[in-house]
Amino acid sequence: MLTARARAKINLFLHVGTRRADGYHGLASWAAFTELGDDLSAESADALSLAAAGPFAAQLPPSTDNLILRAAGALGPGRAAALRLTKHLPVASGIGGGSADAAAALHLLNELWSLETPFETLFEIAAALGSDVPVCVYNRSALMAGRGEQLAEGPALPPLPVVLLNPSVPVATAAVFARLAQRTGAILPRLPDTIEDAAHLAAVLAPTRNDLEAPAIAIAPEIAAALDALRAQGGILMARMSGSGATCFALAEDNAAASAAALALKRMRPDWWLAATRLDC
Repeated sequence: MLTARARAKINLFLHVGTRRADGYHGLASWAAFTELGDDLSAESADALSLAAAGPFAAQLPPSTDNLILRAAGALGPGRAAALRLTKHLPVASGIGGGSADAAAALHLLNELWSLETPFETLFEIAAALGSDVPVCVYNRSALMAGRGEQLAEGPALPPLPVVLLNPSVPVATAAVFARLAQRTGAILPRLPDTIEDAAHLAAVLAPTRNDLEAPAIAIAPEIAAALDALRAQGGILMARMSGSGATCFALAEDNAAASAAALALKRMRPDWWLAATRLDC
């Protein structure tokens, strides 16, 4: 049996440009990954199947529309494997859960089936599955352009403590883009080659933004409440929404501050999903 961690993806910033002829918006983003994620395993079998467990397994889409099975079919049409997903991350929450699961499936099945598919081909398959799947195949600090499929190496990041918070409200990506009124343009700012520590990252991110935050808050005001609650905790350097929401992240001074913030907020709002983790790029 082969196993992999499908790590949560965070958009440290997300700048949005104009809508393109193909219907997608041009994007400029810096994506990073955390230690926290879903767990996926794969082993040989007589048929292709997917079993799911974990706190968010019930939220997964029907098997006919599951990205993991679509990734398997695109990589090896007609091939078989038994896949098992432990779903720790909220579904459709702006941290690439489904995309990371599909990317992990591509890597695992490429090895299980001894296909030796090159990275370039995996990227092509990933881009056809969704805008976030290629960066999840890359699975480390990356700068994103185009609709998200154009990747370049991002600044090196040390392990840095973050708190993830989802206010347990659904936010549809299409609805967020439909409400987008202000675009800063799909422009990548000048970034250092290496981030030294949490304070350095907070300073680098200060002039950037997530252009989807305001329209997401207009749809789900709970996101604003989540951000305010994160910013009110001791030792939090900055907080921002990831992707199209509703998950928010907060950069903490140290691991103790991240753990204390997550614990305090969980006591205050037991209906929110909270996790203290670290960037791991």
